[in-house]
Amino acid sequence: MSNPNDPRDASLETRVTFPKSWNRDEADALGSSNMMLSGLILITRNRLLAWPALLLAISGAVNQHPLRTKDGSTGITGLWFAISALIASYVPMILVTPPQVGQSPLQ
Repeated sequence: MSNPNDPRDASLETRVTFPKSWNRDEADALGSSNMMLSGLILITRNRLLAWPALLLAISGAVNQHPLRTKDGSTGITGLWFAISALIASYVPMILVTPPQVGQSPLQ
């Protein structure tokens, strides 16, 4: 005699089906704010804003849901954009040399 509520009953088995995708139509606020902040860094060359943008990008890349993304979007582009903004804000410190003592900056 089998109990109808027994989870081990073979007649109660169903096939596992996964959803095709969990697309959301709303915009990703974290990714959008990261891209805007990174663009602001590239324009203004503000080094202090580069680090929070990198943290936002890492957070967005770690918390992305692959099944919720649209066709072909990965979320890694925000991370690359934040890294390039960080590099672009620090490159002038390395490449541009200060003028020598007694020399005008226009020479």
